[in-house]
Amino acid sequence: MPSRTSHLLTPKLVTVLREGYTRAHLAADALSALTVSIVALPLSMAIAIASGVEPQRGLYAAIIGGFLVSALGGSRHQIGGPAGAFIVLVSTTVMTYGVSGLLTATLLAGIMMLLAGYARLGTYIRYIPFPVTVGFTGGIATIIFASQLRDLFGLKLPGAEPGPLLDKLGALAAAAPTFSTSAVVVSALTIVLIAGFRAWRPRWPNLLIAVVTASLLAAVLGLDVETIGTRFGSIPRGLMVPALPTHDWHEVTAMLPTAVSFALLGSIESLLSAVVADSMTGRRHRSNCELIAQGFANIGSALFGGICVTGTIARTATNVRSGAHGPISGMLHSVFLLAFILFAAPLASYIPLAALAGLLATVAWNMAEKHAFATLLRGSRAEAVVLLATFGLTIFRNLTEGIVVGFALSALIFIHRMSHAVSIEGFGVAGQDDAADESEANSTEGRTTDRSEVIVRITGAFFFGAAANVVSALDRIGDRPRRYVLDFSAVPIIDATGAVTIAGFVKRKTSRGAEVSIVGASAQVRQELLAHGVEVTAPVV
Repeated sequence: MPSRTSHLLTPKLVTVLREGYTRAHLAADALSALTVSIVALPLSMAIAIASGVEPQRGLYAAIIGGFLVSALGGSRHQIGGPAGAFIVLVSTTVMTYGVSGLLTATLLAGIMMLLAGYARLGTYIRYIPFPVTVGFTGGIATIIFASQLRDLFGLKLPGAEPGPLLDKLGALAAAAPTFSTSAVVVSALTIVLIAGFRAWRPRWPNLLIAVVTASLLAAVLGLDVETIGTRFGSIPRGLMVPALPTHDWHEVTAMLPTAVSFALLGSIESLLSAVVADSMTGRRHRSNCELIAQGFANIGSALFGGICVTGTIARTATNVRSGAHGPISGMLHSVFLLAFILFAAPLASYIPLAALAGLLATVAWNMAEKHAFATLLRGSRAEAVVLLATFGLTIFRNLTEGIVVGFALSALIFIHRMSHAVSIEGFGVAGQDDAADESEANSTEGRTTDRSEVIVRITGAFFFGAAANVVSALDRIGDRPRRYVLDFSAVPIIDATGAVTIAGFVKRKTSRGAEVSIVGASAQVRQELLAHGVEVTAPVV
């Protein structure tokens, strides 16, 4: 029989086929795939353009990467492809290393995700704190919206658009007199149509309807707006021939930090999307299997000239709502996108960039978790600090710094809170306040008449953050009794620092002639104490 570990790395496609796949399932998956592909078509091109590359590279990512995510992934309904969250990183990489450097970083990120999946690290990526997630999501949404202002208003810049947010806003403000009325009309119409159809007919493909309507309006009225064709030329029919990026070792090592950022964001985004799918379907995804699939998807996308791939929440949710049965829906969605490239690619040349900018502006608005952001600001001051630090660093520095600093602040806050969650009760010394500090320990006055013995009960996780408080309280309990009994029955876990702290306490007290006994330790606590030379004299409770 296969082990549980190997089962957790088995793609959901295999599970679905083993359960029995019928024609009814295929029909449901095909209909859902068509719906998702209609959503993915304009979105993939818009994300690619906003990332500073040709629109077809977004389609390559959705076709190759999306197919591999569904075929190899650990979620039944996950849809892979280019995501708005990557726009900032991809555009920065293209400006720094060019498209070839972007493909290399994407390939390296895929390898890293593969290794993370096989190393079973998928479980740990889910531990990203909520304020950090809201902070970097809001930061990315802000940058995406700012990146679309140029095309939303049809502004003419004398040179390249600056990358940093403040510089970008300054350049756009200086170019404000060059705005195009036609571009504003097209972008506004796109936004209104998306919002209107989302409220009136939520099941209709509002993104495609809005973009097609805006394109037809611009063509019929002869509006002077920039299109995909005027900026990028026509979209090639067919896929690129797969090829490895060519870079020397020095260039590859220089791209490693960028690849780490791609891998980190891709892992977080894909697992968040899988969690959303789980909440909608009541199923459970396999996080490590999903990481492996994302790794292969990014490698495949890079080989075919596509941009970064990850699980996409909006398209995944659309897939679930459309009645998909399993991963074949995601695979067929890629097939439908490939059919568009093969047979209808020239039509994309007529799409106004202002329409795609309006589409991405609505994506950014929906992407920002505004309610959660406001709730966190009104809540704990510590959580608000984590949120604002992550948000600010994502906007003004980079995404990696925002996540790392936000996670570190969250960890420090958690350690501080947990250090004060450990309590100590001392019994046996009548008339004395056994706890040295109310914030560190809870005390109970003496309950025995034997003043030569003190029973100390420790409650809570005894780890490095609580060690200083615990040892301080222990040293102040009792008036040199001849015997200490430390009750560990309410200590669920102890780390090396906690064990060393107890070992030091035992050594100090025994050197003064006192006896120290430890009772009630669980198996894990007993093992850790014994490893540091502390004898547990009583049986495990």
